[in-house]
Amino acid sequence: MAVEAGASELVKVVALLGAAVVMVPLFRRLGLGSVLGYFAAGLAIGPFGFGWFSDPQAILHTAELGVVMFLFVIGLEMRPSHLWSLRNEIFGLGTLQIVVCGTVLTGVCMLLGFPLPVAFIGAAGFVLTSTAVVMQLLAERGDIALPSGQKIVSILLFEDLLIVPLLAVVAFMAPVHSDAGESSRWVTVGIAAGAIVGLVLVGRFLLNPLFRILAAAKAREVMTAAALLVVLGAALLMQLGGLSMAMGAFLAGVLLSESTFRHQIEADIEPFRGILLGLFFLSVGMALDLTVVANNWPLIVSGVFALMLAKAACIYVVARILGSDHRQALDRGVVMAQGGEFAFVLFSAAAVAGVIDVQVNANLTAIVVLSMALTPLFVLLHDKLMPDREVSLDGVEEADGLSGSVLLIGFGRFGQVASQSLLARDVDVTIIDNDVDMIHNAERFGFKIYYGDGTRLDVLHASGAGSARAIAVCVNSDQDADRIVELVTHEFPQAKLLVRSFDREHSLRLIHAGVDFQIRETFESALQFGQAALMELGADPDDAREIAEQIRERDAERFELEMAGGDLRAGAHMVFGSALPGVPTPTPFTAPKRKARTLNADQVPEEE
Repeated sequence: MAVEAGASELVKVVALLGAAVVMVPLFRRLGLGSVLGYFAAGLAIGPFGFGWFSDPQAILHTAELGVVMFLFVIGLEMRPSHLWSLRNEIFGLGTLQIVVCGTVLTGVCMLLGFPLPVAFIGAAGFVLTSTAVVMQLLAERGDIALPSGQKIVSILLFEDLLIVPLLAVVAFMAPVHSDAGESSRWVTVGIAAGAIVGLVLVGRFLLNPLFRILAAAKAREVMTAAALLVVLGAALLMQLGGLSMAMGAFLAGVLLSESTFRHQIEADIEPFRGILLGLFFLSVGMALDLTVVANNWPLIVSGVFALMLAKAACIYVVARILGSDHRQALDRGVVMAQGGEFAFVLFSAAAVAGVIDVQVNANLTAIVVLSMALTPLFVLLHDKLMPDREVSLDGVEEADGLSGSVLLIGFGRFGQVASQSLLARDVDVTIIDNDVDMIHNAERFGFKIYYGDGTRLDVLHASGAGSARAIAVCVNSDQDADRIVELVTHEFPQAKLLVRSFDREHSLRLIHAGVDFQIRETFESALQFGQAALMELGADPDDAREIAEQIRERDAERFELEMAGGDLRAGAHMVFGSALPGVPTPTPFTAPKRKARTLNADQVPEEE
């Protein structure tokens, strides 16, 4: 029987992993994002799908560790000085958004038919934005480190702190009060404060010495165990103090953010964070009670859209009042329009305290879960419908009526280096780029860059392409480079055309397009790198240079074969290390460590 029970548990684990492996790549391929894929997978294998899991709440409690580890990793990126610089956003922006949203959402809940106490609880739960959903969306978009992303992170941190006073309010709202209860609440507050102080002291004085000792032991698995111990220990300490586990993990991350072991700890935690966070989204999908939704669909559907719309509108208004532009304010409103995982904790506490009944708890939970599931869809729709950001040209001069011997298009890393040879000989170079931030940065170093999109014919005319002796295309996109080449070869044949290539295939396209010169952006630097590596290993410098020249010649011959055959594999046998036949075996460059000796010396013939 024990073996059967173990096999049954293993089947559930396989089902969880299988659902995620199938659904998440599918949803990402459809452009719907991984979060919605996890939700769909959880719904499919949950009680209202295939029914492989009957108690999603048990999984949800374990999966909350994913949110905990996510905030720990975020904390590692937040040095105390940086966190202090965000104090206005955390307590100013966060407070204003919570007050405005809480007031409006309470009114919306009352319009949905809930009495004032229940409406307040429902609004308070919906105000607490889902840290897991929002942080995952920001991570997928690469926005966490941007100023707009930092403001969202600040608000999320404040909301995590808010769960503590909200739970205290729920206790005050309970039907029965006593003097003993009053004193116990002060004890709870004292325990919470003590937990925070204890965590700060441990992080300040013990964590770095601990990791230093473990690093000296050179046991990688022990370092991983210690990283998990720090995260889970901090979460447990905060939970025992009546605080948020995620907040405890975040504080532990902040305390280790200036540690020399920060990157090692982050690398150790990352695999666990990803798996557990995915498990959290799966369990939220499993927790959606479709029976409750079916029996109360008018209330739940209207509640979801009314609360999400009201919350998004409030966030937008607050953001605009505090100086965000229309685009940032709208984006923040859409991303943060859902309820969050801490709502489940608040609703459960309110149900235990008798503030709301079981049916109301189920309805409010369904509303929050649906709002979390719909958020990735709304974000995707917003990104599709939102027009491209208008470029502000304040302080930037557009290309118009320019002339020069050389027109250089694109002043990124490649263009900056390429321009040096021309400028060193006082060649009259006109430089255009369509990255306003880069133009401003270049001006700080004394460069004059004009704003212009080189893929437009009118911009090329305005930039002096008609009189240029040479046009150097150094843009960061091979599609843009191909478009510029097409325009230049047809409209400006008098100019020599030099183009930055991205790979062998792009080089072949450029040659067939008739460019005068092309070079793969990493070829020469990689060749120099390999030459330096040989010399560091003890090779003679002349031999290393000879090898580099040999590789350069073989690459040119290979390229000729590829051009003639129209196939990138035409000269693959000329690459050192290729598994194809005909490839010579490289000779070693390091001297043998021992002198050679004859094993059967008695059989060696004597010299004549």
